[in-house]
Order: sequence, then structure tokens, then C-alpha cells
Amino acid sequence: MRYFIEFSYNGSTYFGYQIQPRQISVQEELEKALSTILRQTIKTVGAGRTDTGVHARKMFAHFETGQTIDENLVHKLNSFLSENIAVKRIFEVPDDMHARFSATYRTYEYYISLEKNPFSKDVSWQYWRQKPLNIDRMNEACKILFEYEDFTSFAKLHTDNKTNICKIYKAVWEQAGTQLKFTISADRFLRNMVRAIVGTMVEVGSGKIMPEDMRRIIEDQYRNSAGVSAPAHGLFLVDVGY
Repeated sequence: MRYFIEFSYNGSTYFGYQIQPRQISVQEELEKALSTILRQTIKTVGAGRTDTGVHARKMFAHFETGQTIDENLVHKLNSFLSENIAVKRIFEVPDDMHARFSATYRTYEYYISLEKNPFSKDVSWQYWRQKPLNIDRMNEACKILFEYEDFTSFAKLHTDNKTNICKIYKAVWEQAGTQLKFTISADRFLRNMVRAIVGTMVEVGSGKIMPEDMRRIIEDQYRNSAGVSAPAHGLFLVDVGY
């Protein structure tokens, strides 16, 4: 039987979600816990792979087992896992339901603190400058993203991507006090894509480039045309839709 597991994690201490040789990952911890409790080797398939230091409020993975899963497994897993990973629920799905390929969209949020804040330093980009970011210009740049589907300029170089085509459904900046939140949804994301977009948007907001420069950057299809990647610790995977 195939099961979906919904969970969240603080990625500060992990080298991303996916198993890495000689590095600790969320997937490794999750599979170790499942295998120990169920007393069989369990392999999981995640909805995606977040980079080193990136967090997830809502992540899914699937696994298969011949055992009947009861409601106590969630409690047992949370007792076994580190404090940085929390399992919310486990539920049976059809055999053709796939955590990665059945997903129709993913949503990320990126947080920027406009003041020095020791309480948010691990979960937001501390961007405190004398000249504030222009949110209106950043949202103008967001609208340009909807005009394109090839985001090679925001993709990490030398990956195994077969295509850099993505369909963006939502991209918007919002401000609440001294915190900025960038929300972006798409059918799929390239490695490093959100952080590269955020870094470029900050160049727009700071006046280094104009909103309309986003068209040139995207059409160049060249990573060096875009801005530097924003720090990983401000990025959260917040939703996966099926």
C-alpha cells in the first residue's frame, strides 16, 4: 500500500531535503525513523528537494509498505524524530499517486526583515539599509514574470533539468510592519529559482535596476544576468497542491 506523509521542518541544520552523501538531510532522518518503527527498510519519494538551509511548512512524501498503518504512527514518528521535523498526518493513497509527479503546483514564501531582529535572524534575510526597498517597483517586476515560461536566467547552472520551462501562477510582495513577504506559486520550480528571483527583485527595490530590466534578464537566458541568490534561510515551502 502507498501512503502519503505530510510534515514540516526547520532546514537550518540540514543539507537540504534530499539524501546527500556524507551530509545530514531531512529525507535521511525521515527514512531512518520510518524504517526503525516499522522494522523494515522504507524509502520515501518527496514532493521536491529543498536546498541547504531552506525550510518547509508543508511538505509531502510517499512510501510503500505491506503493513497496516494506524493513527499511532504519527505520534511515534514525532517522538523519534529530532525537534526540527514534525509529522502532521499519514494517509493511504491510490498506487498511482506520486508525491512529486502528481503535484500540480507548489508555493514558496520568502521573508525579509527590514530591521536588525535577533528573533528572526534564522528565518529571514536581515536586509536593513538606510534606503528602504521600493515594494511598488518590486511588484511591477513581479507582473513581468507572468509574460514568460523559460526561466533559465534564474536556474542553477550544471543541473540535470531536462527543461527550464515553468508556469508561474502567483508572484507578489507584501509588507507588514518591518517584514516583507514574497509569495510565488508555479507548476514547478528550478533549483535555486526562487532565491535568484528574490535577489534580482531586491536589486529592483533598491534602485540598482529598473522593473522593466526583468524582461532583458529573462530573455538573456543567462544566470549571470540576474542578481545574486538571496540567503537560503529566508525561504519556506508552504504548500504543495494535488
